Amino acid sequence: MKNIILIGMPGAGKSTVGVLIAKTLLMDFSDTDLIIQRECACALCDIINEKGTEYFIALEEDIILKQEFTHTVIATGGSAVYGERAMKKLKENGICVYLKVELNELTKRLGDITTRGIAMDKDTGIPELFMERSPLYEKYSDITVDCTKLSPEECVSLIASKLKTE
Repeated sequence: MKNIILIGMPGAGKSTVGVLIAKTLLMDFSDTDLIIQRECACALCDIINEKGTEYFIALEEDIILKQEFTHTVIATGGSAVYGERAMKKLKENGICVYLKVELNELTKRLGDITTRGIAMDKDTGIPELFMERSPLYEKYSDITVDCTKLSPEECVSLIASKLKTE
């Protein structure tokens, strides 16, 4: 089976749903945000605050390009879609699943975003980020799953059924 790449906004459930999909489909699980933190020995929010959004996006792409994933569910950071080379590499051996969540639900889920390590300028809000990134998620997705009103388990069930038809 190919890798399963999860993309979507922060708060969409990529990490939570990813672990459950990996367990359900007997696959490995990897979270690119955690790989970045491990390689840099630093929290994402600290990298962004100290070095800036552009630096973080370039770093994220470089780290993803170095990874070799096999039979793995990959939860990407919400900003991974800015890295065209990284997305191309991930899709070479993977099916890209966009976990789509409506803006009002994302706002509820995110709450205080200051410690999440979201790659966005300080004067940008979640609505602007949503509008900027949504076309990129659509561009790279092979499968789109609207998770707005679904529990993580319901998302997993829907994704698993859609993967069977791929």
